[in-house]
Amino acid sequence: MSVVCPQCSLEENHIQNGNYICDVCGYEWPAEHADSEESQEDVVRDANGIILANGDTVVVIKDLKVKGSSTTLKVGTKIKNIRLRGGDHAVEAGGYMLKAEFLRKV
Repeated sequence: MSVVCPQCSLEENHIQNGNYICDVCGYEWPAEHADSEESQEDVVRDANGIILANGDTVVVIKDLKVKGSSTTLKVGTKIKNIRLRGGDHAVEAGGYMLKAEFLRKV
């Protein structure tokens, strides 16, 4: 089982003295914490690797064209009270289905 770093979301890490240490960013976290958190397969993370939850507020980090419409979600648009769904477009916000990689938690 590969363990993902909570800070940078990369799988390049090792165990030392009961803690995982990320080889890329140097972040250190307890080994038992990683096992309990990563056992949830439907964890949704934003562009910075922070875990999102239902009801969070996020900001769009890139202009996103709305498919089937002439409108665009602009950079900096704040979206409140998101709902998490499964699949590629894991975040539902105001009738839009968005990828979490284009969002940042506020």
